[in-house]
Parts: sequence; C-alpha cells; structure tokens
Amino acid sequence: MKFSNPPVDERAAEQRLMRYLAVEGVSGHERAIGEAIIEDLVDAGVPRRAIRFDNAKKRIPLPTETGNLVAKLAGTRRGPALAFATHLDVVPICAGARPKRRNGRIVPQGRTGLGGDNRTGCAVLSTLAQTLLEHDLPHPPITLLYTVREETSLLGSRYLDPGALRGVSMCFNVDGMLAGDLITGAVGGQTWDAQIHGKAAHAGVAPEKGISSTLVASIALADAARHGWFGKVAKRGGRGTSNAGIFAGRDGGPAGDATNVVTDYVHVTGETRSRDADFAATITEAYRDAFTKAAKTVKDDRGGTAKVQFEGREIYPPFNLDNGSEAVARAKEAARSIGLKPRTIFSNGGLDANWLVEHGVPTVTFGAGQHEIHTVNEYVDIGEFIDGCRMAVALATLE
Repeated sequence: MKFSNPPVDERAAEQRLMRYLAVEGVSGHERAIGEAIIEDLVDAGVPRRAIRFDNAKKRIPLPTETGNLVAKLAGTRRGPALAFATHLDVVPICAGARPKRRNGRIVPQGRTGLGGDNRTGCAVLSTLAQTLLEHDLPHPPITLLYTVREETSLLGSRYLDPGALRGVSMCFNVDGMLAGDLITGAVGGQTWDAQIHGKAAHAGVAPEKGISSTLVASIALADAARHGWFGKVAKRGGRGTSNAGIFAGRDGGPAGDATNVVTDYVHVTGETRSRDADFAATITEAYRDAFTKAAKTVKDDRGGTAKVQFEGREIYPPFNLDNGSEAVARAKEAARSIGLKPRTIFSNGGLDANWLVEHGVPTVTFGAGQHEIHTVNEYVDIGEFIDGCRMAVALATLE
C-alpha cells in the first residue's frame, strides 16, 4: 500500500515530541525516557508483554540504568520483517532542556541544547506505532528499537541482545536532518589513549632533572601533523581523519600541577576515522609511533626518558550498503511516495547503523528535522519532523 499523504496525526506527533524533549536522559540515564515511551506505546495499543528492555546494560562497560528498549508489532500481512531504530540518550549539554515553539521550530528556552538528537527519532517511532494501530494499516512484522548510550561510542547498539532483531530483514534508523537524505554508509572509528610518564622536578631550580610529559606529548602531536597524520589524512594507502581531543592529567584533572613543576604525567585521548577499517588502524599506529619516538627525545640530566603506554581500539566498524540493496530501494521508494526526492549519503560520523549492519541487518538512516545538534543553537524544524513521521509510515506500509 502506498500513500501520497500517510494518515499521521500531526498535532499528536508534535505534542509527543514536546513531551519527550522535556524528559531528562543523558547517556547512561535513559530509564525515564524509556518509561515515557512505554506508556505511549501501551496507550497506542501495543501489548505490554510485547515491550521489554534487553540485557545490554550487563555488557556495556559504563554505568547504564537500563538496556535497549525493544517493542514488537505483530504483522497484519506477509512481507519481510522490518525494524525501526533510534536512540534514547542525549548529550550532556541537553540536560535541563525545556522546549518551546517558535516560528515553525522547536527551540530550547534557555542556554542548553534541545535534545532533538534524538528525541525526534523517539517520537517518530512512537508515532509510527500509534498510526499503524489507530488506522489498522496493513504491515509486516515490525520491531521498534530504542538504543541506549549511542552518544558514548554507540554502546547500546554494539552490545544489543542478538535476539532482539532475529528474523528482521532490514532496518531504518531515524537519526538525521531530512527524511529524504538516506545515509547508506559511514566511516569506522577507533579511539586511542597515550599515557606519558615523565619525571617531576622544580622548573626554576633544576628543570634539567625533570622529564616533561607535556613536552613529549607536544613533540608527538607535532610529529604526527608534520607527517600528515593529524586532521584530514590523505595517503597513498587510504583516506581518513584524526584528532587529539583530550589533554589531561591524573583522574581527569589538568595536565600538570603547577607552572614551577615539570609535568610528570599527561594523558592524551584521540580518535581516528576512515571508510577502511584497516586504514583507520594504520592512522592509529602512526600515533603510536609518534609518541614512542617523542618519548626517546626528551631526557633528564642522566639520560633518562619518559615511558609511554599507548592503546588503540576499534569503537565501531565502517559500512557501505550497495545502492541496489533491498533496504536502499525500499527507502527510496518510500521517500518518493510521499513527494520527497531521495539522495544517498555517506556519513563521516558513526551511527547505530554501523553496529546494526555488523549484526547482519542492512540499515538505512533517515532524518526527522534535527538541526545544529550538540549546541545551544539546536532546533527541530516541525515540518521536517512530520516528514520523518510520514516517511516511517510509508516504509512500514509499502508492499
């Protein structure tokens, strides 16, 4: 069944989004928003027994209140089983957000983020359930997946209960700006940590007796940049990006104790990204080499050098769906059926889709009006949000 205008209750959808935006739920604290969604799903007619939190929190290596929220809608006709995904959590800048409407947009009332990333997705999935059940629209079996800790390295989707998507043929992830922009591939990401152990000394009386971890780190990063491994990376072996994002001391405090003390410890944390997982690892290894070399160049008056502990690890794999795949074809057809012009996009950021594809479920991501995410200028375009709701219904009801 195709709709040029799927029967979405726009007012109810907008009110639902406003409610969700006002619920706290930074990464690791998603239970409140999960419970609000459960209430809406039950009110829409989803049996309570068909809704559960999975056990991912037992595997996630950070404190997490709850697992991923999974709801099942029994199919009313034959067809490939579908999943719709989004994430429950918001970034810390959105804590305390209070939404208000202004000129066709939803914006934060104060100097916080809004949480459109990804309460728009939460509202789209709940609106999808409400629309299908209220209008008795024919659809195949559908799984709704609301993940936790997406904003902290996609941990919810990484540690998803494997049974949650058993039998699902394809998934559509709501986490972007426009419903017609179809993200069909994304880079993979790695993170790295360099812990530099130098030696403290009085920086005025006897600086030569110290080994400056600050200097070691500075030399290492300068060396990485000089050889083309910092920022945008373009080598004969591949392309990617990298960054050193956190420069800290012990227990997350400042690097160094005072200006008159040679810094004995620095902890640098960074990331690398690439379409090619092997090349992302190559960039990470270049940072390892840079820190190892830098440690040997900074010496005290007796020839002592710093020690470096370096660890690099994958945080999500890359993926790239074929444009002719069934999931991509369905997404394009759904977009056209509601009057949108679909275009496929490759993302330089990680998505839950990275892990969902790794779990064996082809996943296309589309948007629902979120803009300027992770900033105090964040807003949701209400018309684009409604397009996201209509897109979800079209995807669920196509034959």
